[in-house]
Amino acid sequence: MNLMHKNNDHEQDTQTLSSAHVENHFDQQNNTLPNPLDDNIQKNNDDQKDDKKTPKSALSGFLSLAKLIVGAIFLSFLVTQFAFSSYVVFGQSMTPTLNDGDRLVVSKISKTWKTLTPGDYQPDRGDVIIFVSPINPNVQYIKRVIGLPGDRVVVKNGGITVYNEANPQGFDPDITYKDGLALTQGNVDVTVPDGELFVAGDNRTQGGSLDSRNELGTVPIDNIVGELWVRIFPISKMRVF
Repeated sequence: MNLMHKNNDHEQDTQTLSSAHVENHFDQQNNTLPNPLDDNIQKNNDDQKDDKKTPKSALSGFLSLAKLIVGAIFLSFLVTQFAFSSYVVFGQSMTPTLNDGDRLVVSKISKTWKTLTPGDYQPDRGDVIIFVSPINPNVQYIKRVIGLPGDRVVVKNGGITVYNEANPQGFDPDITYKDGLALTQGNVDVTVPDGELFVAGDNRTQGGSLDSRNELGTVPIDNIVGELWVRIFPISKMRVF
C-alpha cells in the first residue's frame, strides 16, 4: 500500500513535472520563436484597419481641397469686386498717356472705403477713372477728370479753362500733365451738375475721344468703377499713376 501510494505520488509528481516542463517549453518557444500564423493574423487585422481608414482620409482630403478652392474663389470675388480689377485698353482715346492694348490695374479701394464711412466719394481732378457710360450701360470708358461738381468748364481756342469759387479767373486743368497733349478741340461752356464730373480723353484731337466735350456729356459719380492705379504691360512702360 505504501509502495503503491508512493507510485501514485511518483506518478503525480511525474505528471506535475511533465506539465511544468511542457508549459515551460511553450513559454520558451513563445519567447524565442514567434508564431508566424499569429503574425499573419495581426498583419491582416492591421491591413483591415488601414483599409477602414483610407476612405475617411480620402474624404477628409477632398473636403479640405474643396474648402481651399471655394475660399480662393470667394477671396478672388471680394478682391475684384471691392479692391482691384484688371483692364485692357481698347482704342486711342487716352494717347499719349495710354495706348491700345495696355494692361491696367484699377483700384476700387477709395470708392469702397467711402461706402463704409461717412461722406461722399469723389475722385480728384486729374485722376484717370474707369466708369460705366451714361448713354450705354454695357460699355465702360477710361477718361481723365477735368471738372468737379459746380465747376464751369470752357473749351475753346484749343484749350480748357475751369472756373470755380477758388479760381474765379479760371485755370488750366491740364497744366501738370499737358506735355505731349494735342490742342483740345471743341467748343463747350458748361457748369458741371452736382454729383457729376466733366471728363476728357487725353487724345484731344477732333474725333479722338468720346467724352464730355461732345456726345457723352457729364458723367454721374455713381457710374465710376475705379481709378487707374498702375499700368502693368508693356513692362517697359510700367508705371504707377
